[in-house]
This record gives sequence, C-alpha cells and structure tokens, in this order.
Amino acid sequence: MDKDFLTDKVIGCAIEVHRELGPGLLESSYEQCLLYELAQAGIKVKAQVALPVVYKGVDINAGYRIDILIPGQLIIELKAVEKLQPIHTAQMITYLKLSGIKKGLLINFNETRLVDGLKRIVL
Repeated sequence: MDKDFLTDKVIGCAIEVHRELGPGLLESSYEQCLLYELAQAGIKVKAQVALPVVYKGVDINAGYRIDILIPGQLIIELKAVEKLQPIHTAQMITYLKLSGIKKGLLINFNETRLVDGLKRIVL
C-alpha cells in the first residue's frame, strides 16, 4: 500500500504512545493514550464506533465495534497480542467492507519495535 499523510501521522502518534508505555499493557490503555495523541495532533476521531451488519436490508446489531475511526477515511484497529494473525487481517477487511471505508491500519502494541506490529490494508 502506498503510504499517505494521514496513516503516517497516525503511525507517528502510535509510535509516541509505544515509546512512552512499551509493550505489555491492555489494549484499552493503548487506545486511550492513542486517542490523546491523535487529539493533540488535531485529528478528529471517534472511538468504539458500533458497526452493524446489514443482512437482507436489515441492520443487525452483532456487537462489532471499530476501535478508532477517522470518519470516512480510516479505521484503526488496535491489538495487544503476541503476533498479528491472519484473523486480524480478515477482521479489518470485514470492517472495511461493512463500513465502506477503503483504508485500515492494524496496530499491535505488544511488540518490542512497534513497526513490527503495523499493517496497512487497502480495499
């Protein structure tokens, strides 16, 4: 995927959080700190956004939530796991399809070097 200004800015904010906290915390801790950094960078986001499944024209509240959403532009899915797995990529692709957003960013904070836990996804 070609890099772009927005994802580069988000990654910079995530690196700052990781620099301060390091690996080993819960995903929710990283989420709150990343929300703070994004706000400081002037990026307007929404957190824990419900994502319904539309089945035969009916919205089904299946309990899916986008960790961080930059409306109309980017989905940010946070993890604090040993390694990103194919299921995490599949989850992001599903979120992108359901939302109509084209770009997603998976960030796994449980890495010694955050760059090893980053994955950009474009539909």
